[in-house]
Amino acid sequence: MISLKVISHLLDYPTEELWAHRDEIIDALQEADELPVTQVAKLMAFTRSLMQSTLLDAQSHYSELFDRGRARSLLLFEHVHGESRDRGQAMVDLLNQYQQAGITLSSRELPDYLPTYLEYLTLLSPKESIEGLNNIAPILALLSERLKQRGSDYHALFDVLLCLSESGLEASQLATQVENEPRDDTPAALDAVWEEEQVTFLGEGAQCGSSDVGQHQRRFAQETATQYLNFGSSSEMGAQK
Repeated sequence: MISLKVISHLLDYPTEELWAHRDEIIDALQEADELPVTQVAKLMAFTRSLMQSTLLDAQSHYSELFDRGRARSLLLFEHVHGESRDRGQAMVDLLNQYQQAGITLSSRELPDYLPTYLEYLTLLSPKESIEGLNNIAPILALLSERLKQRGSDYHALFDVLLCLSESGLEASQLATQVENEPRDDTPAALDAVWEEEQVTFLGEGAQCGSSDVGQHQRRFAQETATQYLNFGSSSEMGAQK
Protein backbone atom coordinates (compact mmCIF):
# COMPACT_ATOMS: atom_id res chain seq x y z
CA MET A 1 0.00 0.00 0.00
CA ILE A 2 1.42 3.36 -1.05
CA SER A 3 -0.19 5.17 1.86
CA LEU A 4 1.45 2.84 4.42
CA LYS A 5 4.85 3.52 2.90
CA VAL A 6 4.26 7.27 3.06
CA ILE A 7 2.92 7.22 6.62
CA SER A 8 5.87 5.12 7.80
CA HIS A 9 8.21 7.88 6.61
CA LEU A 10 6.07 10.71 7.99
CA LEU A 11 5.96 9.03 11.42
CA ASP A 12 9.70 8.53 11.55
CA TYR A 13 12.14 11.07 12.98
CA PRO A 14 12.31 13.97 10.47
CA THR A 15 15.42 13.91 8.27
CA GLU A 16 16.93 15.94 5.46
CA GLU A 17 16.08 13.08 3.11
CA LEU A 18 12.39 13.39 3.92
CA TRP A 19 12.47 17.15 3.27
CA ALA A 20 14.33 16.60 -0.02
CA HIS A 21 11.64 14.21 -1.29
CA ARG A 22 8.56 16.15 -0.21
CA ASP A 23 7.28 16.52 -3.78
CA GLU A 24 7.65 12.80 -4.41
CA ILE A 25 5.56 12.08 -1.33
CA ILE A 26 2.72 14.24 -2.63
CA ASP A 27 2.98 12.61 -6.06
CA ALA A 28 2.86 9.13 -4.51
CA LEU A 29 -0.25 9.98 -2.50
CA GLN A 30 -2.07 10.94 -5.68
CA GLU A 31 -1.76 7.28 -6.70
CA ALA A 32 -2.93 5.84 -3.37
CA ASP A 33 -6.18 4.33 -4.60
CA GLU A 34 -6.58 2.21 -1.45
CA LEU A 35 -7.84 5.30 0.40
CA PRO A 36 -10.96 7.45 0.05
CA VAL A 37 -10.26 10.86 -1.47
CA THR A 38 -10.95 12.53 1.88
CA GLN A 39 -8.23 10.47 3.58
CA VAL A 40 -5.72 11.17 0.80
CA ALA A 41 -6.45 14.88 1.18
CA LYS A 42 -5.83 14.57 4.93
CA LEU A 43 -2.40 13.03 4.31
CA MET A 44 -1.50 15.69 1.76
CA ALA A 45 -2.54 18.48 4.12
CA PHE A 46 -0.45 17.01 6.92
CA THR A 47 2.58 16.61 4.64
CA ARG A 48 2.39 20.19 3.38
CA SER A 49 1.92 21.53 6.90
CA LEU A 50 4.88 19.54 8.22
CA MET A 51 7.18 20.66 5.41
CA GLN A 52 6.35 24.32 5.96
CA SER A 53 8.42 24.27 9.14
CA THR A 54 12.19 24.08 9.18
CA LEU A 55 13.77 20.67 9.67
CA LEU A 56 15.21 21.65 13.06
CA ASP A 57 11.83 22.85 14.28
CA ALA A 58 10.19 19.65 13.06
CA GLN A 59 12.79 17.52 14.83
CA SER A 60 12.38 19.48 18.05
CA HIS A 61 8.60 19.16 17.91
CA TYR A 62 8.83 15.44 17.13
CA SER A 63 11.08 14.76 20.13
CA GLU A 64 8.87 16.84 22.40
CA LEU A 65 5.82 14.95 21.22
CA PHE A 66 6.98 11.34 21.16
CA ASP A 67 9.94 11.26 23.57
CA ARG A 68 8.53 12.96 26.64
CA GLY A 69 6.59 10.42 28.64
CA ARG A 70 5.34 7.04 27.52
CA ALA A 71 1.73 7.75 26.62
CA ARG A 72 2.62 8.71 23.03
CA SER A 73 5.48 6.28 22.53
CA LEU A 74 5.73 4.84 19.02
CA LEU A 75 6.99 1.56 20.46
CA LEU A 76 3.92 -0.63 20.12
CA PHE A 77 4.72 -3.14 22.84
CA GLU A 78 5.00 -0.25 25.29
CA HIS A 79 1.19 -0.14 25.14
CA VAL A 80 0.61 -3.90 25.11
CA HIS A 81 3.05 -5.55 27.49
CA GLY A 82 4.25 -2.63 29.59
CA GLU A 83 7.07 -3.80 31.85
CA SER A 84 6.06 -7.45 31.55
CA ARG A 85 8.75 -9.95 30.62
CA ASP A 86 6.42 -11.02 27.79
CA ARG A 87 7.68 -7.97 25.93
CA GLY A 88 11.07 -9.58 25.30
CA GLN A 89 9.57 -12.68 23.72
CA ALA A 90 7.19 -10.56 21.68
CA MET A 91 10.21 -8.67 20.33
CA VAL A 92 11.87 -11.92 19.30
CA ASP A 93 8.69 -13.20 17.62
CA LEU A 94 8.30 -9.97 15.65
CA LEU A 95 11.96 -10.03 14.60
CA ASN A 96 11.42 -13.55 13.27
CA GLN A 97 8.49 -12.29 11.19
CA TYR A 98 10.66 -9.53 9.77
CA GLN A 99 13.43 -11.95 8.88
CA GLN A 100 10.95 -14.20 7.06
CA ALA A 101 9.90 -11.16 5.04
CA GLY A 102 13.54 -10.36 4.22
CA ILE A 103 13.91 -7.45 6.66
CA THR A 104 17.13 -7.16 8.66
CA LEU A 105 17.24 -4.55 11.40
CA SER A 106 20.37 -2.87 12.69
CA SER A 107 21.39 -3.38 16.31
CA ARG A 108 19.89 -0.02 17.31
CA GLU A 109 16.47 -0.55 15.70
CA LEU A 110 13.61 -1.92 17.76
CA PRO A 111 11.12 -4.16 15.94
CA ASP A 112 8.02 -2.71 17.60
CA TYR A 113 8.80 0.84 16.44
CA LEU A 114 5.65 1.78 14.53
CA PRO A 115 7.31 3.13 11.33
CA THR A 116 9.31 -0.13 11.08
CA TYR A 117 6.16 -2.20 11.56
CA LEU A 118 4.39 -0.23 8.83
CA GLU A 119 7.33 -0.81 6.47
CA TYR A 120 6.95 -4.53 7.16
CA LEU A 121 3.24 -4.43 6.34
CA THR A 122 3.98 -2.89 2.94
CA LEU A 123 5.71 -6.16 1.99
CA LEU A 124 2.59 -8.23 2.68
CA SER A 125 -0.50 -8.78 0.61
CA PRO A 126 -3.27 -6.15 0.96
CA LYS A 127 -5.34 -8.58 3.03
CA GLU A 128 -2.43 -9.31 5.37
CA SER A 129 -1.61 -5.61 5.65
CA ILE A 130 -5.15 -4.83 6.72
CA GLU A 131 -5.02 -7.67 9.24
CA GLY A 132 -1.74 -6.33 10.61
CA LEU A 133 -3.26 -2.88 11.08
CA ASN A 134 -6.38 -4.38 12.60
CA ASN A 135 -4.23 -6.09 15.23
CA ILE A 136 -2.91 -2.75 16.45
CA ALA A 137 -6.08 -0.70 15.87
CA PRO A 138 -6.75 -0.14 19.61
CA ILE A 139 -3.24 1.32 19.99
CA LEU A 140 -3.71 3.51 16.91
CA ALA A 141 -6.98 4.85 18.29
CA LEU A 142 -5.43 5.57 21.67
CA LEU A 143 -2.44 7.39 20.19
CA SER A 144 -4.66 9.36 17.85
CA GLU A 145 -6.84 10.65 20.68
CA ARG A 146 -3.85 11.47 22.89
CA LEU A 147 -2.25 13.44 20.08
CA LYS A 148 -5.52 15.16 19.28
CA GLN A 149 -5.95 16.28 22.88
CA ARG A 150 -2.38 17.61 22.82
CA GLY A 151 -3.31 19.68 19.77
CA SER A 152 -0.96 17.83 17.43
CA ASP A 153 -1.61 17.45 13.70
CA TYR A 154 0.10 14.04 13.88
CA HIS A 155 -3.23 12.57 14.97
CA ALA A 156 -4.31 12.70 11.30
CA LEU A 157 -1.81 9.97 10.40
CA PHE A 158 -3.31 7.64 12.98
CA ASP A 159 -6.83 8.40 11.81
CA VAL A 160 -5.82 7.34 8.29
CA LEU A 161 -4.25 4.14 9.63
CA LEU A 162 -7.49 3.39 11.47
CA CYS A 163 -9.38 3.85 8.22
CA LEU A 164 -7.04 1.42 6.47
CA SER A 165 -7.41 -1.12 9.28
CA GLU A 166 -11.13 -1.51 8.56
CA SER A 167 -11.55 -2.07 12.30
CA GLY A 168 -14.46 0.31 12.74
CA LEU A 169 -12.68 1.91 15.71
CA GLU A 170 -12.65 5.67 16.09
CA ALA A 171 -10.33 7.66 18.31
CA SER A 172 -13.24 9.71 19.65
CA GLN A 173 -14.48 6.62 21.47
CA LEU A 174 -11.54 7.05 23.86
CA ALA A 175 -12.00 10.77 24.45
CA THR A 176 -13.24 10.47 28.04
CA GLN A 177 -10.57 7.94 28.99
CA VAL A 178 -7.79 10.13 27.65
CA GLU A 179 -9.19 13.26 29.29
CA ASN A 180 -8.95 11.51 32.67
CA GLU A 181 -5.41 10.20 32.20
CA PRO A 182 -2.69 11.79 34.36
CA ARG A 183 -0.01 13.63 32.41
CA ASP A 184 3.24 11.66 32.15
CA ASP A 185 5.26 14.34 30.37
CA THR A 186 5.57 16.83 33.22
CA PRO A 187 9.00 17.43 34.81
CA ALA A 188 7.94 15.57 37.96
CA ALA A 189 6.65 12.58 36.00
CA LEU A 190 9.79 12.42 33.86
CA ASP A 191 12.03 12.59 36.92
CA ALA A 192 10.14 9.67 38.44
CA VAL A 193 10.77 7.59 35.32
CA TRP A 194 14.54 7.93 35.56
CA GLU A 195 14.43 6.85 39.20
CA GLU A 196 12.89 3.53 38.27
CA GLU A 197 14.98 0.44 37.69
CA GLN A 198 15.95 0.26 34.04
CA VAL A 199 15.09 -2.85 32.06
CA THR A 200 16.49 -3.95 28.69
CA PHE A 201 14.70 -6.48 26.53
CA LEU A 202 17.09 -7.10 23.65
CA GLY A 203 20.43 -6.80 25.40
CA GLU A 204 22.82 -3.88 25.44
CA GLY A 205 23.36 -4.13 21.70
CA ALA A 206 19.87 -2.83 21.06
CA GLN A 207 20.84 0.52 22.53
CA CYS A 208 24.23 1.03 20.89
CA GLY A 209 25.12 3.93 18.64
CA SER A 210 24.95 7.68 19.15
CA SER A 211 23.01 8.92 16.14
CA ASP A 212 20.16 11.37 16.81
CA VAL A 213 17.97 9.42 14.40
CA GLY A 214 16.45 6.54 16.36
CA GLN A 215 17.49 7.98 19.74
CA HIS A 216 13.86 8.23 20.73
CA GLN A 217 13.51 4.45 20.26
CA ARG A 218 16.49 3.60 22.45
CA ARG A 219 15.43 5.88 25.26
CA PHE A 220 12.14 4.09 25.79
CA ALA A 221 13.73 0.67 25.31
CA GLN A 222 15.77 1.33 28.45
CA GLU A 223 12.84 2.25 30.67
CA THR A 224 10.27 0.28 32.56
CA ALA A 225 6.78 1.02 31.29
CA THR A 226 3.25 1.53 32.44
CA GLN A 227 0.78 -0.86 30.88
CA TYR A 228 -1.78 1.36 29.17
CA LEU A 229 -3.76 -1.35 27.44
CA ASN A 230 -4.36 -4.96 28.34
CA PHE A 231 -5.46 -6.91 25.29
CA GLY A 232 -4.46 -10.34 26.53
CA SER A 233 -3.03 -13.03 24.27
CA SER A 234 -5.36 -12.19 21.37
CA SER A 235 -3.50 -9.01 20.44
CA GLU A 236 0.08 -9.98 19.72
CA MET A 237 0.16 -7.91 16.54
CA GLY A 238 -0.12 -10.96 14.37
CA ALA A 239 2.98 -12.56 15.90
CA GLN A 240 1.49 -16.01 15.45
CA LYS A 241 0.57 -15.69 11.78
